[in-house]
Amino acid sequence: MTAKNKEPYQQAYYPPMPTRWVRYMRTSVVWQFYRFWVINLKILKLLIKSHN
Repeated sequence: MTAKNKEPYQQAYYPPMPTRWVRYMRTSVVWQFYRFWVINLKILKLLIKSHN
C-alpha cells in the first residue's frame, strides 16, 4: 500500500511529530547514560568473542 498524496510540501509528506514520551527519552540524561553502558557492554562482549 502506497500513499496517493506524496507530493512535496503536502501534509502527508512530512513525518509525524514525536510524542511527549519520545521527546523525554531523547533528552533524558539518565536514559542516555544507561543506553551508553548497554551498548558499550555489547561491543565489549563482541570484542571478547572475536579474540578467542
